[in-house]
Amino acid sequence: MHLCYLASRVTMPGSPVRRNDAFEHDQMMENLTAAFEARGGKVTDVSWDDKDANWSSFDAVMIGTTWDYWDRLEEFLEALEEIEKQTPLFNAPALVRWNIDKRYLRDLEGKGVPLIPTIWADKATPEVVADAFETFGTEKLVAKRQVGAGADGQHMINRGDTVPEMPHPMMIQPYMDAIVKEGELSFIFIGGELSHTLLKTAADGDYRIQSAYGGKETPVEPAFEDVAQAAKVLAAAPVAPLYARVDMIRAEDGSLCLMEMELIEPFLYPVQGPELGARIYEALTR
Repeated sequence: MHLCYLASRVTMPGSPVRRNDAFEHDQMMENLTAAFEARGGKVTDVSWDDKDANWSSFDAVMIGTTWDYWDRLEEFLEALEEIEKQTPLFNAPALVRWNIDKRYLRDLEGKGVPLIPTIWADKATPEVVADAFETFGTEKLVAKRQVGAGADGQHMINRGDTVPEMPHPMMIQPYMDAIVKEGELSFIFIGGELSHTLLKTAADGDYRIQSAYGGKETPVEPAFEDVAQAAKVLAAAPVAPLYARVDMIRAEDGSLCLMEMELIEPFLYPVQGPELGARIYEALTR
């Protein structure tokens, strides 16, 4: 099996515009390559906007570190449609289109998935932010892009702060102390089965848990109840995904709330789950 791992200009090795967290791309490639080659397969990384790529030469394409799509959204979606015409693509464009705008969370909430309280704003004006402080009765808010990833364009706002310019549609939530008290739990599912779980914690003085901001990841053995909650989130997806990362945070009552179900280009933490590549190979084979 020859797998294409779909990347981007900002993550491909040797790129002059490579991101500082592109080592995560290297970790994924090392894990996948070792697993596939051990089974007679091969993995090649290609930027999603490579006009010279022959997608039909691959047995499958897996969306990987496409970490610039949110600023080139329609171009990215058109590229996925073209790839799917030539070879199997995972996850499928229909699932990507559903997951790419964080308003998918409203669909999941309608199916009983517990979420952090959220205000959905086409424009996060100072008036909208002021109303959010009153609605949530909090002194601190987090505003995130409805289409985005990796905390790009994200803001933490204290009551009384000058509201930053936010040119994109945003989701506004009360800041959750659990993000620094415990951290964020990420459940990695491959082919519908739990692969591994990790706890992501922020650097001192920050609340963002991504590696680009100094966040750290620790593999954990999750409680049965926590796994069951994550599995219920996965089951609520409109189509069963090949891979998924379910990110959750602890509520005050001890249960978990969904932060995101990442189905497009999530980092899947191969260092914390060394069997990841083998699981992906077997799931693709099935």
